[in-house]
Amino acid sequence: DEDYDISGSMAKLYASEVAMNTTIEAVQIHGGNGYVKEYHVERLMRDAKITQIYEGTSEIQKIVISRSLLSE
Repeated sequence: DEDYDISGSMAKLYASEVAMNTTIEAVQIHGGNGYVKEYHVERLMRDAKITQIYEGTSEIQKIVISRSLLSE
């Protein structure tokens, strides 16, 4: 059970970081239009940001992972 907690934390942290970095790049590619609601990338960036917050913040995921590594 504990193995799944650690793997889940690692997966969630990695996926949310990749999603956020990718959408930041997409917004930058679109320039000022990247922040306009008519463009799809604006919504994608908001959705990516919520993955860092929802169901355990990225900071909590880092704590779970680090505690696991330090206890080994």
